[in-house]
Amino acid sequence: MSKEEIIIGIDLGTTNTLVACYEGQIPCVIQENESRMIPSIVTYTGDEIFVGDKAKQNFSKYPETTFFSAKRFFGKTFAELEENLKKMPFKVTGDDKSLKFVTPNKNLSPFEISIEVLKEAKNRAQRVLNDNTIKKAVITVPAYFDDGQRNETKTAAMAAGLEVLRIINEPTAAALAYGLDFKKEGKIAVYDLGGGTFDISILDLKDGVFRVLSTNGDTFLGGDDFDTAIVDYLLEGVDEKRPEVLIALKYAAEEIKIRLSEKDSVPVKIDLLDEDFYIDKIITRDLFESLIQKKVKQTIRASKKALKDAQLEVGDISEVVLVGGSSRIPLVRSMVGEFFDKQPFIGLNPDEVVALGAATQARIISGKERDLLLLDVIPLSIGLETLGGAVTKVLLRNTTIPASVTEEFTTSVDDQTGINLNVYQGERELIEDCRPLGKFKLSVPPMKAGYPRVKVTFHIDENGMLKVDAFEERSGQKAQIEINPVIGLSHAEMNNVIKASIDCAMDDFQLRMIVELRNKAERIIVATERTYDKAYRLMEKSDVDEIKVWVKKAKDALKRHEKDQAILEKVVNTLGDLTLPLADLLFSDATKQALVGKETTAI
Repeated sequence: MSKEEIIIGIDLGTTNTLVACYEGQIPCVIQENESRMIPSIVTYTGDEIFVGDKAKQNFSKYPETTFFSAKRFFGKTFAELEENLKKMPFKVTGDDKSLKFVTPNKNLSPFEISIEVLKEAKNRAQRVLNDNTIKKAVITVPAYFDDGQRNETKTAAMAAGLEVLRIINEPTAAALAYGLDFKKEGKIAVYDLGGGTFDISILDLKDGVFRVLSTNGDTFLGGDDFDTAIVDYLLEGVDEKRPEVLIALKYAAEEIKIRLSEKDSVPVKIDLLDEDFYIDKIITRDLFESLIQKKVKQTIRASKKALKDAQLEVGDISEVVLVGGSSRIPLVRSMVGEFFDKQPFIGLNPDEVVALGAATQARIISGKERDLLLLDVIPLSIGLETLGGAVTKVLLRNTTIPASVTEEFTTSVDDQTGINLNVYQGERELIEDCRPLGKFKLSVPPMKAGYPRVKVTFHIDENGMLKVDAFEERSGQKAQIEINPVIGLSHAEMNNVIKASIDCAMDDFQLRMIVELRNKAERIIVATERTYDKAYRLMEKSDVDEIKVWVKKAKDALKRHEKDQAILEKVVNTLGDLTLPLADLLFSDATKQALVGKETTAI
């Protein structure tokens, strides 16, 4: 009898990461040495990499190269977070397009830090379950993660040696675990306040079908902000920048926050002899609540918006489920209960419920759980830039996924030979107020303005990953893009990381890319050489001579079996740019020839 394949569920958390799977008919968190959670912390010593508990134990020794909360920085730039980063003990660099953590050997993106955490989650599952074949996983992300952030999560998992079967939203995963355990039906509010992110989702659970009605949240709001509030209070009036002190205060603040959920006050005594730093204070729960109240109110405002989007009133909600470690804070529970006018449900461990839901989704995918169906939604509208910098929304927020929507567009200028398609995400009307996701170009024959019929189809799959197709009906021209993050690592950088992690698979991928470029170069050479006679008649001699120079360069590259992708791309792209005007002229000339001798009525 063949061994049953195990698919794991991973909750890649800001503060802690958990991995779960099914044992018999029950989802369980995989624990090792009595530890159920893997701290999402990575230390780089220059010679070694420590992950999880070992990294946490060594933070005082390597404060500047011990990185935590990497997930908070997915899809963010240094320019966006420069003020927040000043309070971090580790070094961060970047600009308005990137953000990198400074390690002894090289600078790493947030997703590269998370690769190590995901590797440890996979390795723990393999060690504890004694099965080195475990590679398939369902991974959770905040509901408000955009396409770029979801792609970074998926790429990190691939680089960690995981095959991602599905990416699901954290509140939805929590609802899966909740519904499976209690078989409840009705309208459920899932309030998910984690270490770095906040999500609120309104779901309808009926006859085993989970339908997400709406979602809202903030990808930069969570327990880390509460820790920062405590650190700011402890350092009031002191301009402290020493990494050793900052990281000690960070972990002290985290412990204070946790203890204040059980106690009315906590004595704080920090004595760092080597740094000549000393604090001796008492923090009360009332003081702590005054420090974080403004942030908690932000979650309530988001909850109001989610209810409005779902077209529901507070009284329509039958249950409020709390998820995430920060939801244990008494102020959070009281404010949530007051807003929804009912006591939040706390029967599930808020730290573990997302991982258990991911394991449940893994079981559904494997075909072993047929009583549940998950219908998720997209968190923000997605559309295209149109004339004047406006955004035309194609996929509206809270559309159930998977989904496919087609809209028709046309040109605004005569004789356009290309249409730039810029994809944006957001609810505002202008591109300057929305987030760019990606761009691509559709080449078309020159036509009068308004004559082309360009059908653009947005496909979003069950993972929330977006693909956009464009098709011009009159000419048959097509173009396509799979959205990848435009902030953080470039697509090429991500591919390099995956190649380094998955040797054989990425070697094959690289070879395929080179083969495709060589094939493209051959096609251009053949097509161009056939038109030289006409080219000299239609174009300036100097322009045709330049095309010939680049055709020879392309032939030389093929002859020497060029394997440098950059060189091949330059040859192919330059030839394409040089021959585009020729193609336009040939099209016009062919049209004229076809009309010679024809009567107007025949035309």
